[in-house]
Amino acid sequence: MKNINVAIVGATGMVGRTFLKVLEERNFPINNLYLFSSAKSAGKKIKFKNKEYIVEELTESSFDRDIQIALFSAGGSVSEKFAKIASSKGIVVVDNSSFWRMNKEVPLVVPEVNPEDVKKHNGIIANPNCSTIQAVVPLKTLHKKYKIKRIVYSTYQAVSGSGVSGVSDLENGINGKENTFYPKQIAYNCLPHIDVFEENGYTKEEMKMINETKKILGDDSLKITATTVRVPVKNGHSESVNVEFYNDFDLDELINDLKSTKGLVVINDNNNYPTVLDCNNCDEVFVGRVRRDFSVDFGINMWVVADNIRKGAATNAVQIAELLLEYNLI
Repeated sequence: MKNINVAIVGATGMVGRTFLKVLEERNFPINNLYLFSSAKSAGKKIKFKNKEYIVEELTESSFDRDIQIALFSAGGSVSEKFAKIASSKGIVVVDNSSFWRMNKEVPLVVPEVNPEDVKKHNGIIANPNCSTIQAVVPLKTLHKKYKIKRIVYSTYQAVSGSGVSGVSDLENGINGKENTFYPKQIAYNCLPHIDVFEENGYTKEEMKMINETKKILGDDSLKITATTVRVPVKNGHSESVNVEFYNDFDLDELINDLKSTKGLVVINDNNNYPTVLDCNNCDEVFVGRVRRDFSVDFGINMWVVADNIRKGAATNAVQIAELLLEYNLI
């Protein structure tokens, strides 16, 4: 791979710092690195590959330099404005916010699932929602071979999905202090409320999972429902995924299909199943408790866990950047 110039937008945030960690671990071929943040965080020093970098304030002229890829994780309003500016300079933006995900002109990519979609980019590629990413890795294999009819998502999502504010609320609650971020106490509690409520009674997070799954799998006919829950876990999302197929299947064969899926680790003994502690700091998606759903003719239940900051955000974005190099798209 050729060395390229890379920018990180939101470099001092939880995902931004993990971008840098993953880029270093995977030995991504970087020539020059530029780190951007809000004015509040500008001037901070961050070390990458034993070299110290000074974080710059993000401005409209930040991309007036030789940059090939920009990884964004600074929120939707920043992405709305600055992703267009960067792409107009010939930079390919991989955006971690929700702003561009459902735009018909912007591919929504999980490299193990729909890698070829990166070729359709017009300067911007969207990184899916963390809870969607880990779900579609096993679902792609199942849908391709067995044809999915309906999906029921029930998620158990860590506070790190809300960033530093969520982690602080959990720690404060454990120490007997009041919440400052979540609408109700998260310590020793579960909140069936992630993001804002919409007119249909679903939260925005639930609708993200429904709509993003259809887009990534390329099938608007899928029937999907979701309940997303914030739980008092620092890092790592868990999901109970119920899948109904159109036709019957052999369960052992289906499990073997999952075992052969790239980026998926299957731990499926009755007394041995994956948890978020098992997947912490890992880039793979973990699946267990795969079993028939006897309440429908052709259904299964499965348990899916992943590190939401790595595979659910930073690692997936870096994998997209690697695809751009692999396909000679920059």
